Formats: sequence, C-alpha cells, structure tokens
Amino acid sequence: MSKQRNYNPDRDVSPWRGGYRPYDIAKELTVCFVVVAVLTIGLAITFGSPDDKAITIKQWSSADQVDFATTAISELDGTSGTATYGAPYNHVDGAGQKIGPIALQQWVGVHHPVDPARDFVLGPLSTTPQSPALDSALTRFQGASPSDQAAWEAAYEKAIPHAKVINGKLIVPPGPYGPVQVLMAHLTAMATTGALDTSIVQGSGFYGTDYTKSLLFIGDSGYLANQGADHHLSGDQWGMMNDTGSYPGQPWLWLYTLWYQVPPFTTSWGDNADAIVWALMMLLTLGLLLIPFIPGLRSIPRWTRVYRLIWRDHYRS
Repeated sequence: MSKQRNYNPDRDVSPWRGGYRPYDIAKELTVCFVVVAVLTIGLAITFGSPDDKAITIKQWSSADQVDFATTAISELDGTSGTATYGAPYNHVDGAGQKIGPIALQQWVGVHHPVDPARDFVLGPLSTTPQSPALDSALTRFQGASPSDQAAWEAAYEKAIPHAKVINGKLIVPPGPYGPVQVLMAHLTAMATTGALDTSIVQGSGFYGTDYTKSLLFIGDSGYLANQGADHHLSGDQWGMMNDTGSYPGQPWLWLYTLWYQVPPFTTSWGDNADAIVWALMMLLTLGLLLIPFIPGLRSIPRWTRVYRLIWRDHYRS
C-alpha cells in the first residue's frame, strides 16, 4: 500500500468547495472587444500622428527647382551623398563606417549597384520623347573627355545657387556650362511633370515597387532635410523615436536612440556612430537573451522575491 503524500499549498490544488454562478464567455468577449475598439479609436484620434503623404520627386522639384537642380548636378558630377556612400551602392575606397578595424560595409560589398549620374540624370533623359536639343546635348556630353565634363559641371554647380525661377522655369546666369545647362533644364522639366518619378522606378528592375533609387535621390536633397527638421525628425531631435510632428513615437526605440545623444557617440565616435551603436545594441540584446544562463543575474528574481508580490493572493492563502 503506497504512502499518501502530504498536501503542499505551493504545489497542490485543493478541490473547490465554494459556490458557482453562470458565466457567459461570449458576452464577455463582445464587451471586451467593444471597449478595446472604442479606446483604440479614441486614443488614435487623440494621440495618433498625421499620415503625411510620401514626398515625390515631382513634389520636390515643383516646390524648389533650385534645390532640385543643385542636387541633380551633384549626382552628375559624383559629389552627392549617394555617389560617395560606398557599399552596398557603389565602390568608393575608404567609404563606410567601421568598428575598429572591421569595415562592415566593405565586407557586405556592392549588392544594390547605383550609378547616380546614369540612374538619376543621363538614363532618364535618354527615355524622353525625341528632342533635337536634348539629343545633341546628350551626345556632346557623353562624347566629351572627363576633363571637359568636369569643367562644365563645376561651372554649373558654382552658378546654380544664384539661379531663379521665373514663370515656372529655372533661369541660371550665363556661363560656360556646355551641354550641362540643357541637360539640367530638361531634367527639371521632366521632374516637375512627374515623368522622372516613373522613369527612375521603371529603371530599377522588373518590378515597379523598388523605390530605392528614388529615395536615395530625394535623400540627397536639402528639401528633404528641411522637411524632416520642420517635422521634428532630425537626429538631434531624437527623430528616430518621433512620429511625424511632436508625437510620442515608438517608445521601444528609446534605448537605441539614447546613444546618439551622449558622448563619445556624439564626439570621437561620431563618424562611426551607426556601426558602433548597432554593435552595442547587439551585445545588449545578447545579454538579455542569456539572462537565464548567467549565474547570479538569473537569481535576482528569486532573491528579490518579486514573484511573491505579484502572486500575493496565492501566497497569502
């Protein structure tokens, strides 16, 4: 005959000897759904950030033709942010952030090739309907020596800050721009009609949903930077945490964005801050995952006995 085990309140559950009452789970489910739906909609209306439309090249060029032309000439002469970014878009010696001697971008390599001059300027212009002036300018520019191209581009880039928009057209002071002025004028006209948006996306591959090149082009502009600052989205405004405008944003990103606001990430490590912050967050995440296996750290809940506070009704009985 087996020996009867003693009752242990921490392990065993005694039979219920109290009263019973009817319970309608369908009713509770319906009430909970309605309450949560009302709260969600109400809080979204009160605290939700506005859903601003995406910025397009057409919108940008129509709002600021001078900035558009300034960005376009930097793409053509290879001085834009995209042209000098390096991997994964193009080969630029020494470009990319590092963690000590480890050059992460160089290790990844170029797997999404982008040639700003071809993809943002010359390629789209070659798809426009026949225009003798444009065809002649393209032929002359592409057949010129690199030194002639550089001279025309430098002259235009120096003059573009003094340009004006008169009756919807970009007017640049006269200068030795060669065919570049014709190229920029046609590209600006193409952008303001929306044709450039379509041309860049169509040139990105078989599927018409790859907006990488369009985003890179717009990202090089001063227009986008000003829009971001106006909506409190720049890095020095904790932009990664914010939604559009002064709204709460994503609170779970606070730890990630915190490091961008403190030294040495803002000082000596500034040039490689993205890579170093990423590595730090990977280490912290790994530490979080390994908590159950770290002696001492894994025992903190047992030492603090917080669980007895959470389940106080159980332990009180």
